[in-house]
Formats: sequence, C-alpha cells, structure tokens
Amino acid sequence: MPERNLDFDQIVERRNTKCLKYDFAEKRGYPKDVLPLWVADMDFRTSSYVEDALCELAKHNIYGYTNTQPEDGFFDAVSGWMKRHHGFDVLQEWHVKTPGVCFAIANAIRAVTKPSDAVIIQEPVYYPFRNIIRQNNRKLVVNELVIDVNGQYFMDFDDFEKKITDHNVKLFILCNPHNPVGRVWTKEELLAIGEICKRHGVIVFSDEIHFDFIWEGTHQIFQEADSSFREFTITGTAPSKTFNLAGLQQSNIFIPNEEIRKKFEWEYYVTGLDEPNVAGIAAAQAAYENGDEWYDAAKNYIRKNIEFADSFIANELPGVRLIRPQGTYLIWLDFRELGLSSDELEELIVKKAGLWLDRGRIFGRAGEGFERINAACPRSVLNEALSRIKNNLQ
Repeated sequence: MPERNLDFDQIVERRNTKCLKYDFAEKRGYPKDVLPLWVADMDFRTSSYVEDALCELAKHNIYGYTNTQPEDGFFDAVSGWMKRHHGFDVLQEWHVKTPGVCFAIANAIRAVTKPSDAVIIQEPVYYPFRNIIRQNNRKLVVNELVIDVNGQYFMDFDDFEKKITDHNVKLFILCNPHNPVGRVWTKEELLAIGEICKRHGVIVFSDEIHFDFIWEGTHQIFQEADSSFREFTITGTAPSKTFNLAGLQQSNIFIPNEEIRKKFEWEYYVTGLDEPNVAGIAAAQAAYENGDEWYDAAKNYIRKNIEFADSFIANELPGVRLIRPQGTYLIWLDFRELGLSSDELEELIVKKAGLWLDRGRIFGRAGEGFERINAACPRSVLNEALSRIKNNLQ
C-alpha cells in the first residue's frame, strides 16, 4: 500500500496531548504561548506504516509483557535498516534493546565504571551527557571542541589525550554525528580519537542516534572505522529521531565485546526494565521494514528547511551566523557578534521573540552565545520563528 503521511507542510496540533515540547512551557518557566523549537522531536506525522502497525496492536487490545525472537523478524528489520542505509553488518548477539539511548548511556556508565571514575565528553554537546555522568556520581571531564573562523568545529586531540591521562578517564561518550554543532566526523578523525582510546584502555559509548540525517559527507559508524574498535565500543542507535518515535522508548544498542555486553546486560537487568515496550517494538519494526519512502521524503523536506534557514539568516539576520550542519536536523546559531550577555540573549529570544529554543550555555561553557533550533517542523513554523528574531533585532 502507498505511504499516506507525506504532507510535511501540515500543521499538526500537538498542544493538550501531554507533549513535552508544547505542553510544559509554563512548568519550565516559559510563557504559555511561546513557540517551541527546542527538544529534538519532529512536528511531522510519522510513516503511515507505523500508524497502521499501532492500530493493529490497539485492535488486539492486549498489552502484556513482550520481547522478540529470531523468527518474528524484528532483528531482521533492524539489521536490514543498518545494512541498507549504513553498510553496517550487525550480529544478533551484539544487539541489546533498551528504552532509549540516554538510558543506555546511564546503564553503560554504571556497567563499565565505578563511582568517582572519570568520564570524558566533548562540549558543546548534548547536555544530558553531563547530567547523567554527575547523577551517577562519576567525575566529569571536558574536552572542548575548537571552532575556526569559518564556523567549522574540530576535535582537539592533544587536549583529549592529556585529559585522559591526567584524570585516568575510563569512558568516553562520543556524539557521532555531533549534537548540537552538526559535525559529521570523518573516518580519519574517528580513527585518531579511537586510537587514543585504545592506547589508554578507554571504553567508548558512541551515540549515533542522529546518523540517519547526514547532509555532507558520509556517516562513519565509529566501531567500524577500525575492526579493533569493536572490542571497546558500545554503539547506540534508535528509530526515535529518524521516525519521531521517542515516546515509544525503543533503542537498539550494539555491543560486540561479550564481556562488556554481559556487564551492560546485568546492569540493565537489575533496573527491572528488561522487557521492551510492546508499542515501541511494533513501531520500530514497521518503520525499519516499510518506512523508507517516508524517511526519504522527510529527509528531503528537512534538507530544504536547512537551506531556507541558511538563506534567511544570511540575508535577514545581521550579526547572526548559522553553523551549517553536516548532519542532524538541528541548527546551531551563533549570536556572539551581537555582543549580548547570556541574559540579554535570553531576553531577545524568549521575552521579545516569544521563542523557546535550547540556549547554547546548557551545552557547556563553549556554547555561550549560541542557540539551537530544531528544523524538523513545517517550513511556515521555521519562517515564523526566524521572522520573530528578525523583527526583534531591529
């Protein structure tokens, strides 16, 4: 049957649906009528194949404990997507299903490090990394990315290795592609960072949740950059960003090293959450088996959104620079040339423009003066948001 949900210009009312993006503004300290483009979920209806699978599940009307087995096709759907879109050959024994990638990161921290051990991240980076490390009583170590005059971010390998040796780092959380700066790391960069980790016995959790949205270059699965990296890597993937399924809590984690995998699985088991969400399984399988047409169309629409934003900002927002994303559907805006303090920038964005964005400083010190905008929305919404900034810059 043909895909039905391909109208990405459609405005879907999400208020009063228990939606984190729209219904919790006041609770988070924002005006009730603020326009939200912050959290990384889409304002698009997902694939009609997912819709149909969930309707069939609802008709069955029994939602008991669930799991998957080889003959039901779930792993074939997951591995088929990985092979088809990334050339990533995954083995079934590597595969661990979790409620989300953040859950898996927290689980990995407890599985492969001890309290007070050091964990390194590369800021500005997805802020839950920092929170999860600290909440699990581990030591946070930061290797800041370097931005050049052209707005391109790079890894500081010398500082990375020095921080590892100085702090006896045990775990590195890699963001690949990088959120929020949009870098798609090259194979050469990943080989360099991986060799440092291998040299010092550092385990890597590679968060690759945004890997289905690549605009420039090719996504390199970290553990496949060199086959030896499989021995110390946990790879986190999910259909949640790709098909807007975050609320269904299903992620696919790949751990080739048996010893690390057993530690991870034990830590997962003791949480009491070792059976997956029945709706998440149904949705993920439908998406991975039949969602290619929807995915291709959504990706094309978002690409045009980014191009639209790039042109608008260059022509209409003097003093503001878009850091052109090589990957992800998130736009990293540089307001530093305006010379505003953090409070003044927040005044501009929230109180004057009436927008709820992700302020740069929550991604770490290196994010000061930036704002993150989610471009996975109808173009009219993106235009409205950027126009509000324009009107309040004058």
